[in-house]
Amino acid sequence: MADIDAEWRQVKLRLMRARGLAQAATMNTWGTVPARPLPDVARKQLGKFLVERQIGKGAMGAVFLGYDPATDRHVALKTMSLAQEFQGDELADARARFLREAEMAGRLQHPDIVSIIDAGEQDGVAFIAMELIEGVDLSQHTQGTRLLPLAQLLPIVARVAEALAYAHSRGVTHRDIKPANIMIDLRAGSVKVMDFGVARVADAARTRTGVVLGTPTFMSPEQLAGQTIDGRSDLYSLGVTLFQLLTGQLPYRNDSMAVLMRAIAHETAPNVCSLRPELPAALGDIVALALEKHPTTRYATGHEMATDLLAVARALQPLDIAL
Repeated sequence: MADIDAEWRQVKLRLMRARGLAQAATMNTWGTVPARPLPDVARKQLGKFLVERQIGKGAMGAVFLGYDPATDRHVALKTMSLAQEFQGDELADARARFLREAEMAGRLQHPDIVSIIDAGEQDGVAFIAMELIEGVDLSQHTQGTRLLPLAQLLPIVARVAEALAYAHSRGVTHRDIKPANIMIDLRAGSVKVMDFGVARVADAARTRTGVVLGTPTFMSPEQLAGQTIDGRSDLYSLGVTLFQLLTGQLPYRNDSMAVLMRAIAHETAPNVCSLRPELPAALGDIVALALEKHPTTRYATGHEMATDLLAVARALQPLDIAL
């Protein structure tokens, strides 16, 4: 009915509200709709990798602990159940897209980007083998009682911005930057951006089903609108990430997906300094610039954003700057 007459008994608005309620229940997870049953790959083999156990789960697949007998090392196996999401020509296209994106991401050699070791497809399950890393993701530090000190946080986000600048310079856009996709190990001084090469395939599923599969609160206005995006969209998402890591809340929140999307597209986000008056004014300016609605008025590169963040960090001296 929404396709025939979007105004009939407000059917389109009701449909969007229903989707919003479903997404609100899982707002901080990879997917925004329940995952279909996953193939039973535990204790089996994907390519040359032996599958030991599941260590994570998302809307389109799962993450398994894998073992490579040839190199005697463990890896993380990110899987996507393409055969359960696509059929016929769409499946062939999704398979080619997945492998192409994995290949592009595999060319990224940066100390702050998780390395991709291999990629393939078996029995309808596409997989990416990635380096296994220690630590926790930054979603652990998005609550008011667990926020990181600025002396630790700003250099971390600057490193993420530089990693994105490197990827963008090689034609790779992440498309799903959020705290859960940034791993840190404070003791080892490690920062790792995860899941390059995965989000574009998820976007293909979103286009097919009409349901947003990413995390909408971190998406740029142009990404939500289905427009062509570039690295500046990632920088917007990094701005939302920084906003949450500084304040313990998101710049836009609403149970209604329609209202949420309208706010992201049109409303100015609060200044972080209004929520935490002790924050440097320059930091509020950085977040505001990253969250500009139009890509041309945001940071042009991750390097620019990193430079500004480190300038604020240096002004915090004589505090020790971690990482």
